[in-house]
Amino acid sequence: MTRTGSPSPLIEFTEVDPEEDCICGGCSARRRARLHAAPVHEGGHAAARSIRRRAAVLVAAVGTAIGGGTAAAAPAPGPTPGGSSTAQPPRTPQGEVSGLHGQDPGARSAAQPVTRAQIVQRAQAWVDQAVPYSMGSYWSDGYRQDCSGFVSMAWGLGSSQTTWTLPDFAERIDRNDLQPGDVLIYNNPANPQAGSHVTIFGGWTDSSRTRYLAYEQTSPGTRKRSTPYAYWNNSGSYLPYRYTGLSSGSNDSTTGFPGADKFGPGANNDYVTRLGRMLVQRGGSRFYTQGPGPRWTESDRRATQAFQLAQGWRGSEADGIPGKDTWNLLVNHKGRDIDAGTPPPSP
Repeated sequence: MTRTGSPSPLIEFTEVDPEEDCICGGCSARRRARLHAAPVHEGGHAAARSIRRRAAVLVAAVGTAIGGGTAAAAPAPGPTPGGSSTAQPPRTPQGEVSGLHGQDPGARSAAQPVTRAQIVQRAQAWVDQAVPYSMGSYWSDGYRQDCSGFVSMAWGLGSSQTTWTLPDFAERIDRNDLQPGDVLIYNNPANPQAGSHVTIFGGWTDSSRTRYLAYEQTSPGTRKRSTPYAYWNNSGSYLPYRYTGLSSGSNDSTTGFPGADKFGPGANNDYVTRLGRMLVQRGGSRFYTQGPGPRWTESDRRATQAFQLAQGWRGSEADGIPGKDTWNLLVNHKGRDIDAGTPPPSP
């Protein structure tokens, strides 16, 4: 054996053939090793490949230790790119039932009427704002930023629920009855708080009904994507539910305009929140650094004015306060969206 090189010495080994008639332990061990290393058709042992592989690993480890280096750990396998049935489960731990902004939930509020369009609009608002996922934080609209808080927000519940309490506000339905605004819930019996998940059904994306548009709150933030039914993993354990407060009629028409007195400086009500969410969906997210929320802010005025300007309105027609016409276009998803070509609103 000779040692060469500096400062990180490289050790070279010279193999010495064992004497055929020597009976010492060293020569006997080397003769057995040579027999195992030889191919099977030359009299070698069938386990030679496994032995050589283990020997290679041992030599590599010894060389690393002598040279002062650190062996690099093999990267852990991650989810299949693009998503598949073998993808890792979503990281969606949840908090407990909690009131808006983390306040005491108190008595559960009764189911409030809401349309399917409103549920999808609310879900889309979080998508547009890319609300970060968190089981301990609350968004400016008051709801916890996890998967069940997301659905609680979209359904308009008075508190942030969990995947195991959301069914209390819903009824089981059949897969074939799914419509936009319904949800798919998976509860992991082994770890319901950390291993469960819920998505909002946004409609089928193919005629065979094997994929659907899913709105969901999962790390790193709110997303909308085509998803295999019922989910990337644990597919057979997701159950479809429908919110019991779903309104069969439509309150999204012109007659639903609450009046100009519900908006402007000093206003603080749910109509302001709804206005902001609709404006975000129509391209006004850049005007909100947080929210939208129930308290009227300059962000609401500027976003409203930008939408009015996008329709070609000027002067008093684009004052930033929603009137009946503005409301009608927003709730019925008509008119032009706010885009880069829209004149900037006045400060």
